[in-house]
Amino acid sequence: MIIGIGSDLIDIRRIEQTLERFGDRFTNRVFTETERRKSDRQKLRAASYAKRFAAKEACSKALGSGVRMGVSWREMGVVNLPSGKPTIELTGGAMDRLMALVPEGFRPRIDLTITDDYPLAQAFVVISAWPSDWPQAPDAPVAD
Repeated sequence: MIIGIGSDLIDIRRIEQTLERFGDRFTNRVFTETERRKSDRQKLRAASYAKRFAAKEACSKALGSGVRMGVSWREMGVVNLPSGKPTIELTGGAMDRLMALVPEGFRPRIDLTITDDYPLAQAFVVISAWPSDWPQAPDAPVAD
């Protein structure tokens, strides 16, 4: 069953300006260490950060909280599964919010798609709940 859906579209130029103006102060406040390490290696650094920022916005919308109600930026981190497929790893208040949405006997799954085509970056998140005993593919993005 679908628990929440969120999408976000961002202008990469806005992230370029924010990176120029605030640098590490911005990236350390908003992104996880894993996200910073991955984005800082990219040739199109601002686009990488923009996709991750859009993913966080989309995830917060799917959680129904926005970036408030106990959910903060670094509690939502874009990670890649072994297959390379992106998903979002939640911690702290974001994970608490997710678990409050999931019915007993179910487990959450977060599906994410991100893309960019300068000057825009986009993310789409679907949070669903699956029966705990439902068989799943080894690479399925189900939160623990």
